[in-house]
Amino acid sequence: MQLIDGKAISAQIKLEIAQEVENIVAAGGKRPHLAAVLVGHDGGSESYVAHKVKACEQCGFKSSLIRFDEDITEEELIAQIERLNNDDDVDGFIVQLPLPRHIKEQRVIESIDYRKDVDGFHPINVGRLSIGLPCFVSATPAGIMELLARYNIDTRGKHCVVLGRSNIVGKPIASLMMQKTNPGNATVTVCHSATPNIKEICRTADIIIAAMGSPGFVTADMVKQGAVVIDVGTTRVPNAESKNGWKLTGDVCFDEVAPLCSYITPVPGGVGPMTIVSLMRNTLLAGKKVIFDY
Repeated sequence: MQLIDGKAISAQIKLEIAQEVENIVAAGGKRPHLAAVLVGHDGGSESYVAHKVKACEQCGFKSSLIRFDEDITEEELIAQIERLNNDDDVDGFIVQLPLPRHIKEQRVIESIDYRKDVDGFHPINVGRLSIGLPCFVSATPAGIMELLARYNIDTRGKHCVVLGRSNIVGKPIASLMMQKTNPGNATVTVCHSATPNIKEICRTADIIIAAMGSPGFVTADMVKQGAVVIDVGTTRVPNAESKNGWKLTGDVCFDEVAPLCSYITPVPGGVGPMTIVSLMRNTLLAGKKVIFDY
């Protein structure tokens, strides 16, 4: 069994991005600029945005954090997004989710210029991904593909079972794994809450990508010998031994599943660090204006 070290790979990629940024600036080019919009004071969102700002510093990007109180109206927020759409100095921006309940998230996502949508959530980016056109790929699926590539994990012709059908992870990673690329070229089965015989299906998988948000869902009796297991789950579960009273737990029962695997990601330290570094890579691409016909 080999552990897939997302923390080490993400650190390596940040160094690669930082070097490319310095080369761009030395040649007279513009330093990439990522803006983050944060509405309200949700603790998890605050933490995620802080990590993203720190990553921008490590990559040599310019970053802006734009805060609004949670009582901002939907119209006011969309007006601010339009301002970012029209700001030539901002190459890409994100609106941190979740938003307050009185704001329609999908309307906000669709108001973002898809050419600055470095989260990869806009329907144009999602649609381009589904038919294999260049686009901003949402960060977690992009990070998973990068881990598979960096560890030279063979996916061609393999049976990949994706657990979960979310718009953020399940659907895009299934699409990426099907495409005629490397990694990719897999035969993909997507399982979800209405799928019967999930255990039997998983036992036929060469690769399992667990993205259900259900702690410990994948057990040893669901995994065949030599499988690759990618655990996307990050759920806070109570833990009396922890200083803060909780610990991050994945969708996979790591201790019992790991001995069966050829490769497996830990939680934390697996897919998580790759999510932020993939956002950084999208920002670099946005700054270079290389994806779309600008």
